[in-house]
Amino acid sequence: MKAWRVVLLTLSFLLLGGCLVTFDEPLPANQPAPKALLGQWSSKDAWGQPLKLSISRAGGNTYKAVARAQGEAPKEYVFTVARHGNRWYLSAGVPKRLGGNFLIGGFEVIDGKQLVVYNLDVEQVQQAVDEKELSGRSTQVPEDNGPGVLIDSPTERVLAYLDDPANSDLFVEVARFQRSGK
Repeated sequence: MKAWRVVLLTLSFLLLGGCLVTFDEPLPANQPAPKALLGQWSSKDAWGQPLKLSISRAGGNTYKAVARAQGEAPKEYVFTVARHGNRWYLSAGVPKRLGGNFLIGGFEVIDGKQLVVYNLDVEQVQQAVDEKELSGRSTQVPEDNGPGVLIDSPTERVLAYLDDPANSDLFVEVARFQRSGK
């Protein structure tokens, strides 16, 4: 599995057919995550291999996800969360070799037993840029991982766009984890 896919899936947070939506600004780290997000999670990757995810507080309102895929060294990622409107969002830095900047995705914890992670549909976000609803430009994700979109709109404008009920189909489920351990 390519490293950037582990990054995105691990946070679960965000893989969609090799396409990537990134942002100039991260979400502000001024809000705690729901307590149900913390803990041990498990799933299977696209190849049916076990994937373990451990989410803990890293300090302040910053969180750490440690992903363990079978046969690979654990990978660690730092992220922030924000609740805006009716949705929880997460924001994480993208490695420089993949263009840098920040990812924004959605998540929900269902009954404390399932963690569902959503990515943004790159085609719909590109259409929003073309229609001037958001400011940004097309990009090519390094390492031949496909097209992407870099959004440079201010965070307030991005959240207003994402929160608009007319744009609810922007979010595509990319991972579903089950609570594991205690």
